[in-house]
Amino acid sequence: MASIEIKDTSGKKVKSTELSAAVFGITPNVHAMHEVVRAQRAAWRSGNHNTLTRGQVRGGGKKPWRQKGTGRARQGTIRAPHWTGGGVVFGPHPRSYAIKVPNKVVKLAMRSALSAKLADKELIVVEAFSFEKPSTKAAAAALKALGCDRRTTVVVADDDVNTYLSLRNIEQVNVIPVTEANTYELIDNKALVFTAAALKRIEEVLA
Repeated sequence: MASIEIKDTSGKKVKSTELSAAVFGITPNVHAMHEVVRAQRAAWRSGNHNTLTRGQVRGGGKKPWRQKGTGRARQGTIRAPHWTGGGVVFGPHPRSYAIKVPNKVVKLAMRSALSAKLADKELIVVEAFSFEKPSTKAAAAALKALGCDRRTTVVVADDDVNTYLSLRNIEQVNVIPVTEANTYELIDNKALVFTAAALKRIEEVLA
């Protein structure tokens, strides 16, 4: 079972805590993470692209010229696909790109991501940010003290509103409630910061 330091907002060690081996001590399953991230990115696609077929394009009811005797190729409508302004053949239409992934694979991917972050020493745990009121300046100073000078994801408790409001406007910082934690956002960073309350919650869910 691995342990990790819990720091305060000045970057000093407060205490250590034992991490769940079932969540932070597994061999990362790269395939599971790939499948889940692929499904997440696919679900974000709106899928509202659309083209008109020859039957949907306005106009074209009249035959352009008579069938025979003109010396030109026979045509039935100016809205045929080979005409400018005509319909589109096999064009895209509204659809869903959603991919179904089993819940156990989703959890395996999250455990893999957390285990990989711990192994890469990119996981930081903070006792609490404890902002009396939202303060972006104080939040930026706290992250600097923790050594988070690159793209960072901060996971906070659902009811930690002041921390969320303090961190959300900082460049290269993504703050999410623990109930919205997902594989993509856990790995899309160079530093992953958990508050102690959020860490306890995610261990309860994934263990």
